[in-house]
Amino acid sequence: MLRALIVVLFVLDSLALTGLILFQMSRHAGLGGAFGAGGRYTVFGRDETKDPKRTATAWLGGAFLVLGLLLSIIR
Repeated sequence: MLRALIVVLFVLDSLALTGLILFQMSRHAGLGGAFGAGGRYTVFGRDETKDPKRTATAWLGGAFLVLGLLLSIIR
């Protein structure tokens, strides 16, 4: 029962993490990003205090690692 719950949480976390990462990459995607069209976001860096997507990515990534570790221990 506990293993099934952790697997469900692991799958949900991985889907959320994938979606959030793809959502962040949309700003620099495409041919314009290759030639510096998104440069104002990368030259001087982003304002880290006002970026909740980065914080959410860090938390989801940490949860992904912990859940993966728990799954490897429970098996």
